[in-house]
Amino acid sequence: MYFFLGNLSFLDICYTSSSIPPMLMVVSLGLGSTECILLAVMAYDRYVAICNPLRYPIIMNRVLYVHMAAWSWIIGCLNSLVQTVLTMVLPFCGNNVIDHITCEILALLKLICSDISINVLIMTVANIVLLVIPLLLILISYVFILSSILRINSAEGRKKAFSTCSAHLTVVILFYGSALFMYMKPKSKDTRASDEIIGLSYGVVTPMLNPIIYSLRNKEVKEAVKKVLSRHLHLWKI
Repeated sequence: MYFFLGNLSFLDICYTSSSIPPMLMVVSLGLGSTECILLAVMAYDRYVAICNPLRYPIIMNRVLYVHMAAWSWIIGCLNSLVQTVLTMVLPFCGNNVIDHITCEILALLKLICSDISINVLIMTVANIVLLVIPLLLILISYVFILSSILRINSAEGRKKAFSTCSAHLTVVILFYGSALFMYMKPKSKDTRASDEIIGLSYGVVTPMLNPIIYSLRNKEVKEAVKKVLSRHLHLWKI
């Protein structure tokens, strides 16, 4: 679990730093694509941990989890490279001002003066492979996880199992919810304001919240937060 969290943390640090210079669109798109796959891999890791706890060290051996993380990065970077190259070889119109807060590929395609049907086709396939399929795998994993949790006899055991998955599930909802809305919404819903807000959500807000969400699973962090809040509440009352 902590190996994949390390990958997610490194990805989030890069993600929030990559959207400032426009030349780094390929990096931002690659990191977003990688996160889609990495969250699905983490769901499988939680599935094995809860549904097959005794076999977990055998199934999730070092070779497997290193390969899973590596392929998440490889597929994400390849998708970004293909989409960026196919976009950059096309001619742009006279007005090269990107109508977005970051160098988002959807905003960039609006500036192209030639046929972009190939780009749209590649993006549609990428959305299915990187958004829809991983999300379905996550949902299937959580169906089995929930079924296993409900079969646990002790309330303490069920609570511990739910706690193990709650942080990941929260991150999945935040990231996939905004990404699906951005890339799968109909054209009639295209507005600059909504695109910018959603872009901020999965590009800045979600990576910023990830360490907070995962840290709150730690008992020591929880106790520290309670102490800080109680201290401030006490000072406010005074």
